[in-house]
Amino acid sequence: MQHIQKGSTSVHPFYWVNEPQSYTYDSNKILTIQTEPQTDFWQKTSYGFQRDNGHSFLTKVDHDFTLTAYFEFTPKMTYDQCGLLVRLDEENWIKVSTEFENAEFSRMGSVVTNMGYSDWASTDISSNMTAIFYQIRKRGQDFLMEYSYDGQIWSQMRIAHLHIDAKVLSVGVYACSPGDSSFTCRISQITIGENKQSFHSEGENNDEN
Repeated sequence: MQHIQKGSTSVHPFYWVNEPQSYTYDSNKILTIQTEPQTDFWQKTSYGFQRDNGHSFLTKVDHDFTLTAYFEFTPKMTYDQCGLLVRLDEENWIKVSTEFENAEFSRMGSVVTNMGYSDWASTDISSNMTAIFYQIRKRGQDFLMEYSYDGQIWSQMRIAHLHIDAKVLSVGVYACSPGDSSFTCRISQITIGENKQSFHSEGENNDEN
C-alpha cells in the first residue's frame, strides 16, 4: 500500500504500528479503522500510566514535510480519538486529534511527547463536529499544527519542538480508544509533501501542500 504524495523526493510504503483487527483500505486510498478498546498513545505525565498501543498507519520521511489528512469519525466513549501522528519512537512523538468527551463537547488539541513525558494542549469544541482536516508542517525540529473544516482555510493549533534531532521520522495517521470502547473513523486525502515555507510567512489561506 502506497500513500498519496505531492512534491516528495522519495516514496516509501505505509506500514502498521499496532495493526487493528478490523480495517479496510480501498482503491480510492480511503482508510477505515475500527478501533480496539484500551488503546492509546501517552507517556508518564499526570495520569500515572504509559501506553503505546494505539493503531497507527505510518511511512518514513527524511526531510521537512507537510502532512495532511481528512478525518470523519463517530466516537462513542470519552477519549475516543483519531488524527495525525509524527513519531520517532515510543518516548518522542506528536499527535493532533479531537478527543471525544461527551455528547455536548469534545477537546481538539495536540500532544507533544519529549523524552518520555507527554503534554496536552486543547480547546473545547462541539461534539457535533465529526469531520475535519488536520495538518502538521515540519521545519527542522519545529512543527506547526493546524486544522481546517474545508481544506483551504487553516487555523493554527500550536507550534512545538521535538528535542531529539531525528534524521528520519515515521509520519501518518492514527486512531485509538483509551476506554472500554470501539469506534469507526474514515481517513482520506492523506498527502505528504515537502515543506519549503516559513511558519511566520504563512497566511490563513493556504492550499499548497
